[in-house]
Amino acid sequence: MNYLQHRISSGIIAVVAIWVCWISFTQKPAEAFLFPRVIAVFFLILAVWTFAKAILGRSRVGNGLSRTAARNMAPGVAIAGIYIFWAAKALGFYTSSTIAFFILLSLYDPSPNSEPKTWIKRVLITIGFVAIMYALFAGVLKVYTPRGLFI
Repeated sequence: MNYLQHRISSGIIAVVAIWVCWISFTQKPAEAFLFPRVIAVFFLILAVWTFAKAILGRSRVGNGLSRTAARNMAPGVAIAGIYIFWAAKALGFYTSSTIAFFILLSLYDPSPNSEPKTWIKRVLITIGFVAIMYALFAGVLKVYTPRGLFI
């Protein structure tokens, strides 16, 4: 069962990597997708390598995915899906990233939700994350980010 889980999960990731790579090479304007293309190619190489190891039976990491782990990951996967397929284009990259990061941080932070100090910490961490992301993408890399309703 463990080998089957490795093969299925790494196969799904390899298919996603192929899809991401294909999208990054077929979008226009080409200049705007230089950075995503580099990341997509590395993602594809690592995903195919991992899948090949799983098929050959050389993947010996982990014990598979338990129901508890899948249940814990489900909200994060759902938020990531909403972010990727809708929010980034509809709301804009920075707005949707801020919302998604804050929700994920709130879901997975073990601090008690009843304390105001916890919420202040989450807001400050989110602001810092978005500031670093803006500096990285807009300032350093000068790459195109999806525009939407808000920035």
